[in-house]
Amino acid sequence: MSERRARGPLQRVQRRSRELLEQVEALRAESAAAIPGQREELWLRCTQLKRLVEENSNALHALKKADEPAPVGNYRQRKEDEEKLLLKLSQQLQKLLLVLDQDNLTKNYAEDESYQKGPLAEEEIEEEESEDEESEEEDTEEEEEEDDEEKLLDDPNVRECVAVGNFDAQQEGDLTFVKGEILLIHDKRADGWWVAENAKGERGLIPRTYLAVLKEEEESQEESEEHTEVVDETADGIEIKKRADSHWSAVRAIAENDTVEVLTTTGAVPAGFRPSMLFQLLQEGEEFRASYYLQPELTPSQLAFKDLVWNSERNTIHPRPTRVSLIVTLCSCKMIPLPGTGVRVLSRHVRLCLFNGTRVLSNIHTVRAMWLPTNPQAWTFSPRVMGILPSLLDGDSFVRSNSLSSDIGILFELGITYKYNSAGEKGELSCGWAFLKLFTSSGTPIPSKMYELVLSGGTPYERGVEVDPSISRRAGSGVFQQFMNLRKQPVLLVKVKSSSVHSKDILNFLPETFIGGMCYIHLLVFYRQILGDAFLKDRMSMQSTDLICNPVLATFPQLLDQPDLMDALRSAWADKERTLKRIEKRDQEFLKSAFVLVYHDSVFPLLCSTFLPSYKWAEEEVELSRWKVIHDFLKRSREKDGTLEYLLSSENTHRAFDISELAYDFLGEVRKNNPRE
Repeated sequence: MSERRARGPLQRVQRRSRELLEQVEALRAESAAAIPGQREELWLRCTQLKRLVEENSNALHALKKADEPAPVGNYRQRKEDEEKLLLKLSQQLQKLLLVLDQDNLTKNYAEDESYQKGPLAEEEIEEEESEDEESEEEDTEEEEEEDDEEKLLDDPNVRECVAVGNFDAQQEGDLTFVKGEILLIHDKRADGWWVAENAKGERGLIPRTYLAVLKEEEESQEESEEHTEVVDETADGIEIKKRADSHWSAVRAIAENDTVEVLTTTGAVPAGFRPSMLFQLLQEGEEFRASYYLQPELTPSQLAFKDLVWNSERNTIHPRPTRVSLIVTLCSCKMIPLPGTGVRVLSRHVRLCLFNGTRVLSNIHTVRAMWLPTNPQAWTFSPRVMGILPSLLDGDSFVRSNSLSSDIGILFELGITYKYNSAGEKGELSCGWAFLKLFTSSGTPIPSKMYELVLSGGTPYERGVEVDPSISRRAGSGVFQQFMNLRKQPVLLVKVKSSSVHSKDILNFLPETFIGGMCYIHLLVFYRQILGDAFLKDRMSMQSTDLICNPVLATFPQLLDQPDLMDALRSAWADKERTLKRIEKRDQEFLKSAFVLVYHDSVFPLLCSTFLPSYKWAEEEVELSRWKVIHDFLKRSREKDGTLEYLLSSENTHRAFDISELAYDFLGEVRKNNPRE
């Protein structure tokens, strides 16, 4: 009983590692003395043993100190030592597999050669011997050249190689190629299995012995074929053309991230993880931000607004019904793989946008997930954000689009913001993605219901990539094992429903293409109505493009890129609404005037304050310091019935005045007509 109590999870893994070490050493000894007929059996044993080592390694990665029944001294060091041992065993088995493969090839070649040659006459033998003596010097020179080529092949600066033979993938993670194919090497591993990428963008492990240095003439031929159009498909059968377009360039650029390659090859993250495509697009410019899509769009002639039309009868802007008007609720995520030791997770979140299989058709909206330390593989979302809850947690999102594309759908990308402890580098990884088409093959909208979406690995431009291939490798061939394997696959649960009549009336005041949180729809509608007043009602001439003096129009879009300031405005407006009478709530002109006053007394001074640190995504210290400044300011504003004292106080400092704080630049802000929508 005491023995059983003393043996914790780490001890069980250590004991299993010792057993595997003995089996590996025995297998290596047998392989060294094996006869040709035993090679195939040894290869099968080696493959099975490698799978067992990987299973034990996965079990080790999942261990936590809190799981131990009794205190374990120097727990972290013991776990790291065990990781090193299992990594060493995996590398030894990989080398052994390579040797056994080569022996089989050599054996088959020798048998074929002896069969074809047949017995030689003595004269032929003498002639061959004399020829061998004459060519001995030439062979020596060739060997020297081969040695030089081997050194060049191992040079870390040499990345493009050519395949000298055909190779079929032997297990999950290997890359199939044919003789003469050009391969781009991403990682030259010491075990002889290198990480390579083919012309289709597919990655995998390949044996080093099948490669040769790419010659100059082959390089020039590769360059001439660089602009060839490639056609691919997503999991839903949508064609992806012109891989050289801006979106594919973003995918190609982030695929070169060295830190992510190191994390993947060392097993710190699953093989299906990739640098986040949607995060990369957000970083590239304003085109995919909500602040950009909030602006009015011009018609193709650029003489009028496409989605902002004045309704003289109601003295406000016309509502604009759209082909897609949905409420999408993120419910939960299950079985999301965890990164390994050394990778600190700063944020778990889902980014979503409209997508047609080739291009992103809307702004990219982000919802942060919540999770418990006891079950970090399960993510949850707030079904409805109210009160002081941050809008970043709002699981309810509205989706609007007037796109006529039959392939339009919602792309969900699960992501983590991480910090790699050993290097201190920060980045963002995709933990899987899912695509939900919004229309059936007959053109009818999908039904309102709960959808369980199985996540795919890689990027939306890759096919057949699993988030964590080790799950499938561990699954058996039986029906029950396959069923259990399906239950272990990472999934995203989302609920899709049509907007209600009341919600639709509100949503129709928003831009035709937009995705955002339900908790701040009313604030967006105020902004759009004020835009309508300034552009369509109060402007002296429809041809005028002068600057418009309006602080709300000039600065409100910045709030969409700083969600904590949007929360401050939500909180201030909620306080104001509680003081309004019923008749005042029905008066739209009064509400707009009240909203402008609340805006001036809440977030507008904060945008120019030197006390508010710059917004940084997933920086906990920055987020806390910003919220403290915001909270103190709102509290003081309520106590003093406005911000006049704050603005005039010598204790507070503000950034130097800029005309952009007050003036709305008509030509610089409105959107040109976008044909892809």
